[in-house]
Amino acid sequence: MSRIGRMPVTVPSGVDVTIKGQEVTVRGPKGTLSVQISVPIEIAQNDGAINVTRPSDEGEIRALHGLSRSLIANMVTGVTEGYRKTLEIVGVGYRVQAKGKDLEFALGFSHPVPVAAPEGITLRVETPTRFIVEGIDKQQVGEVAANIRKLRKPDPYKGKGVRYQGEQIRRKVGKAGK
Repeated sequence: MSRIGRMPVTVPSGVDVTIKGQEVTVRGPKGTLSVQISVPIEIAQNDGAINVTRPSDEGEIRALHGLSRSLIANMVTGVTEGYRKTLEIVGVGYRVQAKGKDLEFALGFSHPVPVAAPEGITLRVETPTRFIVEGIDKQQVGEVAANIRKLRKPDPYKGKGVRYQGEQIRRKVGKAGK
């Protein structure tokens, strides 16, 4: 058995889980999420927990077992607590400011770079060099944060750019003199 897949997903109070065939819908205080689980995997709900089982030990089915359990657990966490990624901007003159629900970056280009907040994502500026991406869908929060980081990746020579909070940048040595 998969070590992750065999663990039950506990459903806290205030969260409603609906299972229709292979579709799992989770409703909570922060919103609603839904996912379609692959065919050989079976989902059952009992006593405030969701159990995920698999019919055989084939390689692909074993991989889907743990994935399905993780997706359901992430949805339950998302609708109760939500997910957030904090990003920092390092560099002289690099900054971010809020424009309504969207952000506008100054990243050393000749023009400001606007970033629109997709549906279900909240972008919040803490300081001119730190901002937060929040939402209930873990995959969407990570994707939006990665796309913003891609605007100006951290430079390996000076470390300038957009990075995740606490991210360590591997620095390179510059040119050596004669």
